[in-house]
Formats: sequence, C-alpha cells, structure tokens
Amino acid sequence: MNKIETAVKCFNDGFACAQAILSTFGEDYGLDSKLALKIADPFGAGMRGLSQTCGAVTGSFMVIGLKYGRTKADDLFSKEKTALLVEEFFIQFQKRHGSLICQQLIGYNLSIPEERKIMEEQGIIQKTCPQLVRSAAEILEEILTY
Repeated sequence: MNKIETAVKCFNDGFACAQAILSTFGEDYGLDSKLALKIADPFGAGMRGLSQTCGAVTGSFMVIGLKYGRTKADDLFSKEKTALLVEEFFIQFQKRHGSLICQQLIGYNLSIPEERKIMEEQGIIQKTCPQLVRSAAEILEEILTY
C-alpha cells in the first residue's frame, strides 16, 4: 500500500485527518508513528473541532517541517525552503478545493452542536474528508520530492 492509500486508510480507521497525514509521512523523517498520532491529534477537524484550518493541511505542514525545517536559528536556507514549500502546498490545495478552512470544505461548522449533529447524521465526514486526506497526501508526495 502506498502512502496515499495508507493515509486514507488511517483516516477511515478512525483517526483525524492531521493524524493520518503526519503518522503516515512522519516516519520517513524520524518521527515515531505513535508520537505522530499524539502530536497531530489536536489539529483534526479544523483545530480540534473548531472548523478552522483543515487537519490534512496542518498535518502536511508538519511533515514539510520535519523534512525541511530548521534546527538552527541562523539556518535561513531551511527557513526559506520550508516557507516556499508550505506556500506551494497552500496554493495547490486551494486550487483543488477552493479553501483550506474546514468549515468551508465540509459545509458545516463543527463547533456548533446543531450543525455537528446534522453533519454526523448525513455522514459528511465519511463522504468528504477521505478525499481531502487523499488530496493532501498527493500534493505532499509531490512537494517532498523538491
């Protein structure tokens, strides 16, 4: 199973979108998958149910940081490379989906109990989010080759 399918499976198994991305790709850059699941847990559902930035996006940003992020304050090359790749991810995801905001992507505000209930009854997460995880993983795979 490739990384894209692994990330989608992880999401479908019950983990959040950010967890699916970070745990799938993080191991390649020295991050234990269990630790990745813990780190990314608060970022799912648009920052833990606040319907803000999509967790598949924040998970992807974390992976970009794992590969290219700086470990020394004066490493301006790594800082710039990371910034450029985050921007490239942003542009590609925005082009595919029109937004990076969870509420806009799924059409419901998860922080409003009434909307969350409707969304759950209609299975919106199961219908929409696997494709967002897939898309983020596809973009990420491409970006990680730069």
